[in-house]
Amino acid sequence: MARQFQRGHKARISDLTPGTDLYVGVQISAPGLTFDISCFGLDADERLSDDRYFVFFNQPKSPEESIQLLGAQAGDTESFRVTLDKIPSRIRKLSFTATIDGAGQMSQTAPGYLRIVAGGEEVARYSFDGSEFSTERAVMLGDFYFKDGWRFAAVGQGFDGGLEALLKNFGGEVEEETPAAPQQPQPGAVPGFAPPAQATPPAFAAPPAQAIPQPAPVPQPAPAPAPQGFAPPPGHTPPPAPAPAPNVHVAPTVVAPLAPPGGTIPPPAAPVAPAPTAPAPYGQPPQQPSYGGQPSAPMPPGYGQPAPYGAGQPAPPMPPGYGQAPGQTAAYEVPQGAPRGGAGVTAALQAFKETPTGLRWTQQNKALVRVDLGIGGQPVLARQGSMVLYQGKVDFGYKGAGFMGRVVGNATGQEMQLMRCSGQGQVFLAENSAHLHPVELQGDAICVSAENVLAFDESLSYEVRRIEGHGIPGGALFTMQFQGTGTIVVKTHGTPVVLPVTPTTFADCNAVVAWSAGSQVIVSSQVRMRRNAYPGDTGESVNLQFRGAPGNFIVVQPYEV
Repeated sequence: MARQFQRGHKARISDLTPGTDLYVGVQISAPGLTFDISCFGLDADERLSDDRYFVFFNQPKSPEESIQLLGAQAGDTESFRVTLDKIPSRIRKLSFTATIDGAGQMSQTAPGYLRIVAGGEEVARYSFDGSEFSTERAVMLGDFYFKDGWRFAAVGQGFDGGLEALLKNFGGEVEEETPAAPQQPQPGAVPGFAPPAQATPPAFAAPPAQAIPQPAPVPQPAPAPAPQGFAPPPGHTPPPAPAPAPNVHVAPTVVAPLAPPGGTIPPPAAPVAPAPTAPAPYGQPPQQPSYGGQPSAPMPPGYGQPAPYGAGQPAPPMPPGYGQAPGQTAAYEVPQGAPRGGAGVTAALQAFKETPTGLRWTQQNKALVRVDLGIGGQPVLARQGSMVLYQGKVDFGYKGAGFMGRVVGNATGQEMQLMRCSGQGQVFLAENSAHLHPVELQGDAICVSAENVLAFDESLSYEVRRIEGHGIPGGALFTMQFQGTGTIVVKTHGTPVVLPVTPTTFADCNAVVAWSAGSQVIVSSQVRMRRNAYPGDTGESVNLQFRGAPGNFIVVQPYEV
């Protein structure tokens, strides 16, 4: 049975299927709208650094054929074949997207899906409809991304700007050149991205920048099928290009780097007749092809160029005092103070991105933990007020302890004010920047003070445990014992230390956080009337002595409650 995903859900592909030869089908439709479905192969920085891995109708496969466009079949609007073990190591993410060709909004879409089929069996499905979107014209449906193995994520994130906003998200920008006089289409030809019955002009394609004399078409013995997308009609001979492009793009669509902060992208240079001896643009390799297969206009140095100031070009001298000695020259790089990974908000926040693992419990950082309620299907009990963020459809309910539970909690000090989190989504939990430590139980037990419990799976059983002792008020101490199969999140003040239990192990009862349920705990009291009658008491009146077989442990924090 196929595993159902909702927006934001993630999972290891190896948990869905052991195979690596996958079929990805997308079904999306809306009355009067046409959709273009593509796959972007992105690098580790989630950028389209190699446009040969932009797989769409006019470029139906990647160079090594690890990504192939198959077309509409089996009820899918579009389909792909993805061979994971053939994808080169520089490609770390495959983003499957859908854009509206022409006017319209994603809120008009009927119920659709993205599904994964392996070995003829559907193993995963992400269903969506127009209610999840509003004015978007482009949407990222799902991702295959590599993190200790290939994983799948249901994204469902849209962009109002359509293709242009989508390309900006992947580090590029669409520039349309000035259109020339329209040419008469050949009988039966399909213009641009539009299907046969669609009269709306294509959104991705643009007429050529200038009218170039074309040689007469070669007569064909039989009518040829309509050209797809940007492909020229059969028999069309393109004019000689300055250099052979490494891909099949021949449209005037250009992807250029993002505009520098506070500035705008300079207009493209006026087209010139190709000449084999034309000098290369300053700071670029000779006749470097751009995204659309045509020579790109010179860009300002330092913005996405392959090498500073070109090969063999000396860098101009920098002013003395700007990070160099007088007379010293340096390559034009990112200004001082900017991160080495690049400038801008995205680069600055890269280190704080969400950490997806496909597991039920994931520690995002030392003070924040995420639980995926869709994995395991069990609700979670968490301390009231500990939720800082959630995604998906999550219900929060009050978890009462009952009359007897309140009585026991008030009498022992081991009372927990809990809320019940259930549904399908991810919940992020934290409290007062305390350090969090998910502890997974596999049928065993652990004793934790209620003050140090943040959250735990509802499948775990818990009860108040009494620690007998003499010479202390009330004659006993108390703790919570958790047992079963599941995860409990323990919070500490600072970084704790875990020590093995020995016959000479003592701990302050106000600093100990947890210990193995198999340990024998004895209260060691040092209360003396004479000692407390005079100033200078040590404050270490009550300690806990631990005994047990090898393998037992205690956890102590550098803080006293």
